[in-house]
Amino acid sequence: MDAEGRQDGTALVVVDAANVVGSVPDGWWRDRHGAAERLRDRLAADGVPGRSGPVEIVLVVEGAARGVESVPGVRVEAAPGSGDDHMVALVARTAGERPVLVVTADRELRRRVTALGAEVAGPRTVRPV
Repeated sequence: MDAEGRQDGTALVVVDAANVVGSVPDGWWRDRHGAAERLRDRLAADGVPGRSGPVEIVLVVEGAARGVESVPGVRVEAAPGSGDDHMVALVARTAGERPVLVVTADRELRRRVTALGAEVAGPRTVRPV
């Protein structure tokens, strides 16, 4: 078990909220906080399609989306600075201990987390268009 009591087989899924929300031009820019809450709620209801077994979902928010609260099934973490740096730190803390998936289309973030052993997937993984 890890420090939070999870079995080693629990996959960590880190979702880049800004990148996923911004992947669909649906007016999210008018209410970034609300868009992040809708994504959080979709993740809580649907999980991560195509993933079997237990998962821990962490939604990383920044900027105007700070203040979005966690709900059962989705832990929300507000990045104190760069969202990308925060996600890399999350991956680095669990590297090699359990499977990690980072959901983002950001090429530089993808490069940074795959160097730490994480898998990556695009926004459509959690936000079909």
